[in-house]
Amino acid sequence: MDTVPAHPLAAALRGELRGEVRFSTAERAVYAYDASNYRQLPLGVVKPADTDDVRAALALCRAHGVPVVPRGAGTSIGGQAIGPGAVVLDFRRHVNRIHALDPDARTARVEPGVVLDDLQRAARPYGLRFGPDPSTHTRCTLGGMIGNNSCGAHSVAWGRTADNLDSLDLLLADGTELTVGGPLPPEQRERLRHRPGREGELHRALQDLTAEHLAALRQGMPRLPRRTSGYPLDALLPERGYDLVRALTGTEGGCALVLGATVRLVQAPPARALVVAGYPDETAAADAVPALLPLGPLTVEGMAADLIAALLAAGPRPPALDRLPEGGCWLFLETGGATPAEALDAARGLAAAVRREPRATVTVVTDPGEQRQLWGVREAGAGIVTRLPDGGEAWPGWEDSAVPVERLGGYLRELRALLGRHGLRGVPYGHFGEGCVHLRIDWPLTDPGRLGEFRAFLEQAADLVVAHGGSLSGEHGDGQARAELLPRMYPPEIIGLFGRFKRIWDPENLLNPGSLVDPRPLDADLRFPGRDLPLALPYPQDDGSLLKAVHRCVGVAKCVDTSTGVMCPSYMATGEERHSTRGRARLLAEMLRGEVVTDGWRSEEVREALDLCLGCKGCASDCPVHVDMATYKAEFLHQHYRRRLRPASHLSMGWLPLWLRGAALAPRSANRLMARPLTGRLLRRLGGIDPRRALPPLPGRTFVRWFRDHRAAHPEPAGAQPVLLWPDTMANLLDPEPAIAAVEVLEALGFAVRLPDGPVCCGLTLVSTGQLSLARRVMRRSLRALPAGLPVVGLDPSCTAALREEWPRLLGAEAGPLPGRVRTLAEFLDGAGVALPRLGGRAVTQVHCHQHAVLGTAADRRIEARIGLDNRVLDSGCCGLAGNFGFERGHYEVSVAAAERVLMPAVRAAGPDTLVLADGLSCRLQIGQLGDGRRALHLAEVLRLALRGAADPGRPDGG
Repeated sequence: MDTVPAHPLAAALRGELRGEVRFSTAERAVYAYDASNYRQLPLGVVKPADTDDVRAALALCRAHGVPVVPRGAGTSIGGQAIGPGAVVLDFRRHVNRIHALDPDARTARVEPGVVLDDLQRAARPYGLRFGPDPSTHTRCTLGGMIGNNSCGAHSVAWGRTADNLDSLDLLLADGTELTVGGPLPPEQRERLRHRPGREGELHRALQDLTAEHLAALRQGMPRLPRRTSGYPLDALLPERGYDLVRALTGTEGGCALVLGATVRLVQAPPARALVVAGYPDETAAADAVPALLPLGPLTVEGMAADLIAALLAAGPRPPALDRLPEGGCWLFLETGGATPAEALDAARGLAAAVRREPRATVTVVTDPGEQRQLWGVREAGAGIVTRLPDGGEAWPGWEDSAVPVERLGGYLRELRALLGRHGLRGVPYGHFGEGCVHLRIDWPLTDPGRLGEFRAFLEQAADLVVAHGGSLSGEHGDGQARAELLPRMYPPEIIGLFGRFKRIWDPENLLNPGSLVDPRPLDADLRFPGRDLPLALPYPQDDGSLLKAVHRCVGVAKCVDTSTGVMCPSYMATGEERHSTRGRARLLAEMLRGEVVTDGWRSEEVREALDLCLGCKGCASDCPVHVDMATYKAEFLHQHYRRRLRPASHLSMGWLPLWLRGAALAPRSANRLMARPLTGRLLRRLGGIDPRRALPPLPGRTFVRWFRDHRAAHPEPAGAQPVLLWPDTMANLLDPEPAIAAVEVLEALGFAVRLPDGPVCCGLTLVSTGQLSLARRVMRRSLRALPAGLPVVGLDPSCTAALREEWPRLLGAEAGPLPGRVRTLAEFLDGAGVALPRLGGRAVTQVHCHQHAVLGTAADRRIEARIGLDNRVLDSGCCGLAGNFGFERGHYEVSVAAAERVLMPAVRAAGPDTLVLADGLSCRLQIGQLGDGRRALHLAEVLRLALRGAADPGRPDGG
């Protein structure tokens, strides 16, 4: 697949390390990006198995003169997690153990790759938590948080990362190891000077640096809670106790590698309430903050109306937004207590203080679900505001400036004015309680001729924040984005001390060079260059450009959260960055750039990465910027195999509707062929199907034949409201029982069911295999078979989603009003307002990923409630079968791993009296094949049970 550069370091690393050593084109391309505007191609990537691997990798890189960049989740916004020609050490993959958690001491011993939420889960049973909580808490690592001195919404109460560390275990570039702690009395500082060897030399150099520049360190370092720019050298001052933990936290991996840390934990309030205060604009909200801080809120987060507008432009409206009071900007003020009543009392006190401002409005939210929804909007901010409400692109760069909180209102007013003078727009929000503002701006970064505007704004913005006594960065650090601007914030003596401090720790400049000292220009190495290629799909939200579409990905990495949600099932199974939505977007960007991935649509690197994309569409809904990898995959496969021989599975599974129609002429003979070992194996081999997959048997009678017989025996009742049932290929030819049940249910409720005038197919199997020209022909033929005007009820979520989304995408205006007439069964019945009988009982539901992403499930939940079903909706994501994906050779392990993450354990744990609901045929097949014959039911079958008054749901035969 990839060609490995002939660098001797690669062979040396493979010979010494137990972890993965990746110098391939694909891996280098994926790790050339973080969440910044920059691209730096590394020499290779190492995923150390443990800290011994880290030691060995660093020693070998030192011997070969190759720099090293440590990396956690790769969500650095300043470019700190990438480096040209470096070896990237990915700590998150394996160096991620929690060694100990002491609830009495309220401490934990962690490795640098521990994900924050994993630490929070470990601490939660003891009523404890780690205080800092950045919005990326589901995937960011403790090592990355130490590198950037991360904060989060609760830092106003619990401080930054530096405030929550006891000690750091360090590995220096020369191989020296030492542990550093917090403040020390003079006699202990003196003892450190006399340590033998490199350690004593280091302490003498650091203490001498401090002693020689006491006045500069006391006067030249701004004092504010969110100063994250530059090295925190004032922590070395005698009155600060020579606090090496603080001095090293926020040094961006440029001074030492962290092998481990002892972190302090805080008591988590058992109950929370959320006060949402509304103000006319963000400056009014900022001006109100100083009066609220003495009341001790756990958070003081600001969010303006333009962020809400960007959210609504990107997707459906979260119901919790109805709880926002009137205003143009809101403060989220969280309170805590030992009981809900105590938290509510504190919230009422805050609300009363808010009301003292005549123009303010306020509401108190106590429902935990509504609080989570509102916080979800705030946490998605970094992704949401990458697209402005009108669809314009906005980028990081002036991402997290901070000023003293009492000057925040004035700073915001002048910052808005500066944007206006430059003709720029952005959406400010952030940690108003500590004067920190997040802002993404619509710089013309894709136009090389206008990069001067980018530089001019940043230089003027830096001068503005310094004039307000602030910091270029209040949370994310400097990196390439801001380090060049540090001389505007610090006097020359301090800038010189930054370089001296770096050289004391890393004299050979091996660790993350250029990140803060001797930085690369802020307008160099931008990730945006690329070319537009002819496309088969329209991309209307991206001006017809795949390049613009893949640049939607800004690296916030929600797709590498493995704890919840639909996105991204292949990453959850493999843990490989190139199998995440972000990794695939980066590879597509490299393909369009053409420098490293040079063969365009013929790229094997891109094909391999996309091969394990299940096409679940989870990213299209769950990614904050709605990267739609299933669509990009269809485009790529269409172009990649154009005028080329396709894989066998594209012909067997992509053309499955055709083969099923042929087999339906003699279903018994077809079943015998599939059941026989020799012919069954031959069919799988010829079709590119995994030998471990069972081929589902064909029914003795198709649904369409059943319907003709049924209609002959039961003519359409006069005067009944007609509805068109979409007889998708699988419901017609493979699993007709849900369609039969749907007819019986609809007719029992007074509707007249009709079918199209001829054979129809949504074309999804052709779309998912990239056969887009043929898919269009199938769609056009099917469209001609549909009578005008009738509501169309779809049963399989993937087909129904294709009618709504793929048909207008591929047919354009030819699709006419059809997509707007398509409903799921639940949507149709919910909208019709028909009376439903009560069934009762318990159920677990597997939501089809296309229903989650495209159709929604609110109507399903209402229908289930109306029939009295006690239903638990699984947070299981994609079932793993995903249409053709799970049948194709080479996909079985990933398919099963996706199912075994949540779905199959829940199915096996469900009692025999618990219904298993799954509207998707793929989901039902996966459950049946992996669940010892347990039969999952379609909603139509459940409603038929309710109508019949039957309740014996758990038997394998579904009876």
